[in-house]
Amino acid sequence: MQADHGLTIDTVRPGSLADKSGLLPGDVLFSVNSHRLRDMIDFLFYSADDDLVIIVKRDGNTLHIPVSRKDEREFGLDFRPSKVMTCKNNCIFCFVKQLPAGLRKTLYIKDEDYRMSFLYGNYVTLSSLTADQKKRIVEQRLSPLYISVHSTNRSVRNRLLGNPKAPDIIRELKFLADNKIRFNAQIVLCPDYNDGKDLQQTIGSLYKFYPYVLSVAVVPVGLTLYRKNTIRPVEKGDAVNALDTIELFQKRFMKKHGNPIVYGADELYLKAQRPFPPVREYGELHQIENGVGMIPLFLNQLKRVKMPKAIQSGKKLLTFCGISFYPFLKKSIEKLFRKENFIIDVIPVENKFFGSSVTVTGLLTGRDVIRTMLDRVENHEMILMPDVVLNGEDKFLDDISLCDVEETVHLPVKKIRSDPEGLIRGITE
Repeated sequence: MQADHGLTIDTVRPGSLADKSGLLPGDVLFSVNSHRLRDMIDFLFYSADDDLVIIVKRDGNTLHIPVSRKDEREFGLDFRPSKVMTCKNNCIFCFVKQLPAGLRKTLYIKDEDYRMSFLYGNYVTLSSLTADQKKRIVEQRLSPLYISVHSTNRSVRNRLLGNPKAPDIIRELKFLADNKIRFNAQIVLCPDYNDGKDLQQTIGSLYKFYPYVLSVAVVPVGLTLYRKNTIRPVEKGDAVNALDTIELFQKRFMKKHGNPIVYGADELYLKAQRPFPPVREYGELHQIENGVGMIPLFLNQLKRVKMPKAIQSGKKLLTFCGISFYPFLKKSIEKLFRKENFIIDVIPVENKFFGSSVTVTGLLTGRDVIRTMLDRVENHEMILMPDVVLNGEDKFLDDISLCDVEETVHLPVKKIRSDPEGLIRGITE
């Protein structure tokens, strides 16, 4: 996000409205219809009109560029990334503080930016919002936001945040609801802190903001080998108790609203060894990126996927996933290809880098994938690489690239979308 006035263009997509209007990479957009631009949200908000005048700084010159949007709603612009608002809390479970050295630099940024919450679904605690920022949220209708609540008991929450001065979250959420700003809330479940009665109280307190609270997700705390606090992980008994609480509230909310409102993360069901609810009970999947409903959605998509009429027989491919998803992916692939003369071997990759308690695919590093694959590649033609382990530059968390994997294991690697359709396309296209 941009802290000062002006947005610098990074790329202009060929043939786009921005391209037709004469905008160029490196141009600094200073204002739209006399509204000065602080960041991308300002640009999105003030450029909604059909007829615009954009003031641009280019090579020391100031240009006034008229733009007529007509039926073209997309500008075709990408802006250079800029400084984000960072978190001043000292959360006892902060995942960033549990990271070792040597990862991508961006992973060490603790953001607390309401703008990124609106744009990308990043979670914020609302512990440092200024009066001007609140005013802007309301004026520009920055809704929905994604809020890390954890507990509505102020003393418990501030202990979890490591910030005794954090404001009362109920007061902050009331401001949002009073101004019709919707939000999704998450509770990172930390045993002996915000479980049991505190979890019940928190869910009950958040429900009072319905319908402005769209969803509440209960997610088990993620702990790596590098944690310094003595917080303990969520065990089977903790997961069972949490799901019992969640399901009691779900029955009540479904009866009254036809909406469960509160959901348990997939990992809670895995830890409790309980079957997942059907995907229809996850509503609009508001928090799927938070690991809520991801596996049920995959299994539901699997039922609908259509196999192509012809698949080249005799192929032998290799793919992988984290420990928690392995049983589901292995069974799914066996079901998809049971009638085909076609082999896809699925390899579970243990997370040695962060520790065996981290079992999700998205947190696997390149070095763990390489270590696991090296002895498995013989007689295979290709590795199908799920996109959830890579960033936009096709690099793992530890900056190992697709090319690095190919060069090390001596086998072609193909990135695929992490769903059943992506798996089929990866094979056939």
